[in-house]
Amino acid sequence: MTSEYPLYDAKAKLSALVRQVREGHTIIITVHGERVAELRPYQAKPGPHTLAERYAELQARGEIIPSRGTSSLRVGTPHLGVLQRFLDERD
Repeated sequence: MTSEYPLYDAKAKLSALVRQVREGHTIIITVHGERVAELRPYQAKPGPHTLAERYAELQARGEIIPSRGTSSLRVGTPHLGVLQRFLDERD
């Protein structure tokens, strides 16, 4: 079921409108008779659950592009002696 409310009335009756939406109704909000917004029940979209699935989805949509080569920087690569050099420079 769809109902229309002018913005002024929608602001005054927001709690009641949300209650109607929770019951499955759709509410159209108008400004000077022109439809400008719609309140409808929220439907969660199924999405990726793991980081790998999210990465694959973004890559498929072209939002991210995998690197073309190997980087000389490695996460977690130990740099032996870094702490000692830091301490030596402080003195």
